[in-house]
Amino acid sequence: MKFNETNIKGLYIVELQPFTDNRGFFVRSYCDAALEEAGVIKSIKQINHSFTKTVGSIRGMHYQDSPHAEIKMVRCIAGEIFDVVIDLRKGSDTFLQWHGEYLNAENFKMMIIPEGFAHGFQIMKQNTELLYLHTASYTPEAEIGVLFNDEKIGIKWPLPVTDISDRDLKHEIMTKEFKGLNIK
Repeated sequence: MKFNETNIKGLYIVELQPFTDNRGFFVRSYCDAALEEAGVIKSIKQINHSFTKTVGSIRGMHYQDSPHAEIKMVRCIAGEIFDVVIDLRKGSDTFLQWHGEYLNAENFKMMIIPEGFAHGFQIMKQNTELLYLHTASYTPEAEIGVLFNDEKIGIKWPLPVTDISDRDLKHEIMTKEFKGLNIK
C-alpha cells in the first residue's frame, strides 16, 4: 500500500500494489499497521457496498457530525467513479476546498477520507460498485449533507447529472454562518 497525501492535509489516495500472474491478481486492501503509520488509528466498524447503474448519477455529499464523525476508505471494485470530498473542518487551511479523484477497478486506488469531510461521487461507467470501510456505524440522526452543486464549493463534475436522490437534492447550500465542524 503506497500512501499519497493530497493538497488537503489528512486526505490520502492509496495506491494498492497488486500481485498479478496468469490467473489474475491478489491485492491487500486493508492493513492495520500500514493505516496506523498514515495516522488512521480507529478500527473499522462498518463496511458498505453500493451499486449504481446509470452513468452520470451522483451520490452525496454526505457526512456524519460529531460525535459520530467517521473516517471512510473508499474503493471502486467495478466500473469507475469521480470521487469527491469537501473539507469541512473548522480552522483547516483548506476549509471548503474540494478534491476529486478517479477511482476504478483497474487503477487500484483507494481514497482515505478523514473525519470532517463531506463525501460523494459521480458514476463514470455503467454498473459501478464501491466498497466503503467506516470507522463509525451509520447514525441516521447524525447524517448531514452538502448540496452537490453548491456554488460556494464549486465542484466541477465531469458529466451532466443524470440521476440523484430526492434526499440528496434537499441538502442545503453552505451559508456564511457555517464556520466548520469541530473534529477532535
